Amino acid sequence: MPRRIRSSILETRTARLKLAPQRKPYWITVAPGISLGYRRNAGPGAWNVRAADGAGGNWIKSFALADDREDADGATVLDFWQAADKAKQLARGTDADAGRPSTVDEALTDYAADLAVRGASAGNANHPRHHLTPGLLSKPVSMLTVKEMQRWRNDLVVGGIRAATVNRMGKSLKAALNLAASHDDRITNAKAWTVGLAALPEDDDTESNIVLSDDQRRDVVTCAYAISAEFGIYVEVHAATGARSGQIALLDVGDLHLGKEPRLLVPSSLKGRNRRTRTRKPMPITASLARRLKALAAGRGASEPLLLMNSQERWKTNKHRWPFAAAAKAARLPEGATIYALRHTAITRALLAGAPVRLVASSFDTSVAMIERTYSRFIADHGDAQMRRALFDIDATVEGNVISMR
Repeated sequence: MPRRIRSSILETRTARLKLAPQRKPYWITVAPGISLGYRRNAGPGAWNVRAADGAGGNWIKSFALADDREDADGATVLDFWQAADKAKQLARGTDADAGRPSTVDEALTDYAADLAVRGASAGNANHPRHHLTPGLLSKPVSMLTVKEMQRWRNDLVVGGIRAATVNRMGKSLKAALNLAASHDDRITNAKAWTVGLAALPEDDDTESNIVLSDDQRRDVVTCAYAISAEFGIYVEVHAATGARSGQIALLDVGDLHLGKEPRLLVPSSLKGRNRRTRTRKPMPITASLARRLKALAAGRGASEPLLLMNSQERWKTNKHRWPFAAAAKAARLPEGATIYALRHTAITRALLAGAPVRLVASSFDTSVAMIERTYSRFIADHGDAQMRRALFDIDATVEGNVISMR
């Protein structure tokens, strides 16, 4: 029979009320690696659990009031022995109601599984994991603070990672932590990541803001075809549609519509908190691209992938990085250009061509607010010709109606 936990200072309310109030709890060990703490307050005290996190640290959680002023009810007010049992259950993850608090590592794992179920890339969850310290990964989400989240973000920048990359990792980490909070009502410290991982200012010359000329787009597509036919058509579809890599990877043979006005039905992403259903929106393509895609898809069913890697598998969103870097170098694109520059270029060119902002936002699966926030400041850099047509020139002459100046 296990030995009953005893403590002369915590067992009874009489003994506990003699303790001096202090910020730190009075601790006793109730099992290996598990301690029960009592924090003496002006009113009833509070029970706390402290458990080892497996990485040289520990986590602490307050879970109930002590029976200092009223009798224990076994739920929100606990006596000493009830608190000791509850502390062990919480630390071991055997509590039926609460369970062990989720760690950051577990939150990222759950987020990756959620992304996979929704047809999105699990890489968004794995990217920040590679840059988190063991201490942060093993820390319960409910114990995160603004200061440590902010320190982690700032250290990445100091270490040479660009602000745009840090912001992308921050978005993924925040999404994982928000998902954990939605599953556990005890996680009430969302301020830790909403404030601590606030977006950093990004330089205008990041890779996502590179706008390519038509010649540069032709060159990089040509260089991609030189690498392989599969990679060439993949990059050409990127350039033609401006879609994200994740959307292009989901294209099926049935999404190709031929005829006088050929088009691709591009699957939407599931970006946005309230988006749960994937839709498909038509994107016009040239007749020549349509013919190449038709020949490529010959013999395959409508539900089979339209674009295949060399391995004859559906494209994965992270498989284009190294070959595109080689194609970009061969095409002499600006330094730092990634495949995302093709999307940025397509959106910028559509706006410069006079397409309504709402139509551009809908066609490229984004929002009007995002278009205005991200692209309006770059339009002026590439719209000189359009603006020059509207210039007023007092010295200009109008044929048949010449006005002489004094």
